[in-house]
This record gives sequence, structure tokens and C-alpha cells, in this order.
Amino acid sequence: MLKIFGLVSALFIFSAAAAQNASSGRLKVFIDCRIGCDFSYFKSEINIIDFVRDRADADAYVLLTGQPMGGGGMEYKLNFYGQGIYKNYSDTLVFTSEPNATAIEVRKNILQYIMLGFSPLIAKSAYVSKAEIDIKKIGDTGVAPIGKEASDRWNFWVFSIAARGQLNADQVYKNSVVGSDLTASRVTKKLKVGLSINGSLNNSFYKYDSTKYRVKNSNYRVYHTLVRSFTDHWSYGYQTTISNSTFDNFKLKLSFNPAIEYNVFKYNEVNDRFFVLRYGAFVSHNDYYDTTIYNLINQTYIGHRFSGAITLNKKWGTFNGGINYANYFYNWALYTMGLNANSDVRIGSGLSFFANLNANIVHNQIYLVKGNITEQELLTRQRQLGSTFNYYTSFGLAYRFGSILNNFVNPRFDGYGGF
Repeated sequence: MLKIFGLVSALFIFSAAAAQNASSGRLKVFIDCRIGCDFSYFKSEINIIDFVRDRADADAYVLLTGQPMGGGGMEYKLNFYGQGIYKNYSDTLVFTSEPNATAIEVRKNILQYIMLGFSPLIAKSAYVSKAEIDIKKIGDTGVAPIGKEASDRWNFWVFSIAARGQLNADQVYKNSVVGSDLTASRVTKKLKVGLSINGSLNNSFYKYDSTKYRVKNSNYRVYHTLVRSFTDHWSYGYQTTISNSTFDNFKLKLSFNPAIEYNVFKYNEVNDRFFVLRYGAFVSHNDYYDTTIYNLINQTYIGHRFSGAITLNKKWGTFNGGINYANYFYNWALYTMGLNANSDVRIGSGLSFFANLNANIVHNQIYLVKGNITEQELLTRQRQLGSTFNYYTSFGLAYRFGSILNNFVNPRFDGYGGF
């Protein structure tokens, strides 16, 4: 659903009489989509501009980001920037999608807003005489203006229920998973409330020569959270969890975690930048299936946790990262700390750099089962093993060169799987 200046929407249908490879006089644009876009659709529907594959070659570009909304839809933000002779042009358009909007509806809405943002520049190009503009009223979208809380018979509560199954097998292996999920949430500008219940049962069967192995793991989790904002930068809240996991040796795990959060930027700037610092305490009680390495069958403990997270959506690319630290008060040697970072930076002229890092130091596995692990438990991952660290990383450089144009759509053999 679209909302453009109240109840009036503009649908631009552009058609070019000239051949697509005749680029002289046409606006060159770059679409920087951070949420996943159907570029083939864009190129098929807009043929009065030239799509380029590098921002440095564009006359203008759009940075497209999105954030999920409490009711299940998405808020999309399009920041338009001009370059070169259009360097003084900039604009921002925002729209929301309905929770049950299909991919076709979403891509159509995105396309219309892209055309709206570029239309002032197209009007100044040599090809403006080839454009057709059809302005019409499409009616009330039924979506409340952004930032306002309209009346709602559900009082902004959203519910979801699901059941799932999975089965895969070959001659010597078979695995089946069944599970279910129930969620309820209520999100407004001042308050966020959530409740989720989920569980699953995992059955695996292995056969090697005359030996047969059967592994069963089950888990369930009840999670509740409440967060209240009291300024544009500060929020406080809590989360509480009841869970069970045969793999992690938890017969019953109860935890309560209050916390306070500070956002260096205002929360309404989340599409462009987000930098939060969060501190909280936690109290937990664990009942174990088997005696732990600390000779305990149950225990209660208190600790604290600190974390920071940052996300930047900028002209040069995207960066998001975070740090976290937690320890138990009764033994400060029992702690965990971690770091994660992901970046995709356009250096310029077709050159870009990407990197992903996730690393953790783990010294708080107080739930590990006492005693040596059997060969069967090791091979079938029947229970959690001890480890003092884990990490994942990838990085590299990418360089693209050749024609700057990227106008054409050719779907032949797409989805076929190759020759």
C-alpha cells in the first residue's frame, strides 16, 4: 500500500522510443538496496534511464533501507542523492507495507517510490519528452501515518502460530524434526511487549556396518520481554525465559534479565544509523539432567552483562558490529566475551572490500556433564562439548570493470540449475 502526500499517489509509467543502448541524454542512476530488491523487475519497468553498476558513475542514486514494524509490516526509507550537475538534489521518501503484503506488491511499491524520487531529475533530462505520466488517486491505504498510533480493535497485538516438520534420509542416515511456535507481540512507539513459546523434537538414526545409533534431542522455550522508552535515547526493560534442552543438559532453566539501554542517536534514525550501549543484570536457576563438571545437579547464580551494537547505512557502504561481555558474580573467572563485525565498503571505481567476523571466548559452560564423553556421543553430537573459544571469519576484495551500463534483463536458463 502506498501513502504519497496524504491520499494522492502518483504512478509514473515511463516508456522510451529510442533503443535501450542509446544512452546519450539519459539519466544514469544507481540503486543501492540494503534489503533485497528485484532489479530485473526495475529494469523491465523503467527504460528511460540508464542503470549503472557503480555509484561513482551515476548522476543520482538511491539508498534503500528497511525496518520491521510491530504489526508485522515493513517501513521502507529511500534516500535520494544527486551527483555531478545534480549534486544539490536530495530527497527522502518513506512508506510502509502491510504485514501480509506479497513480494509482488512490495516490489511494485518500491518501484513507484524510486520513480517518484528520480522524476525531478528525469524532468531535466533530454528524454523527458519521451516520458508518460499518469497521476491518479488510488484511495485510502488503510495504513496509519508513520509515527501515529491509530485506533485498532486488536489494540496493536499481533499473533502467530506455526507447526513445522523436516525429514531427510539416505541409506545409512535418517533425521526427522517436528516443532511448533506461538508468538504474541505488541509494539508502539513507547512500549514493546513480546511472548513466544516454541519447542522441537529431533530424532536421528545412524547405521554403520552392523552398528546402529539412535539419538533423540528435545527442547522447549518460553520467552517474554517488555521494553519501555522514556526519551529519544533511553529505554529500559526486562526479559525472562523458561527453557529445557537435552543437548545442553538443562532439565529446567529459569532466568530473569533487567537492563537499560542508551542509543547515541535518536531511535527514529534507525534506518541510517544505530549505536546502542546496554547494561543489565541476570539471575538464573538451573536444574540439570546429569551432574555437571562442578558436581552440581542444580544451582542458582547472579551475574551481569554489557553489550554494544552499531549499524551504519551510508553512501560508502554498510557496517554493523557489536561487542558483549558477561560473567557470574560468584566466580569472576566464569565469563564470556565476544565480537562481531560485518562490512561491505565501496572503495570506488568498481573496487569494494567486504569482511565478516564473529569470535567468542567462552569460560562459562557450567552446565557441561561430568565425565568422559563416549565415541558415540562425540560422533553423533548427542550432547554439548566443552570449548574455550569459537570463531568465524571471511574477507576479501572485489573489483568489477567493463561497461558501466546495466540496463538489460535476460532470464534465459534462470532457475534451470546449469548445463
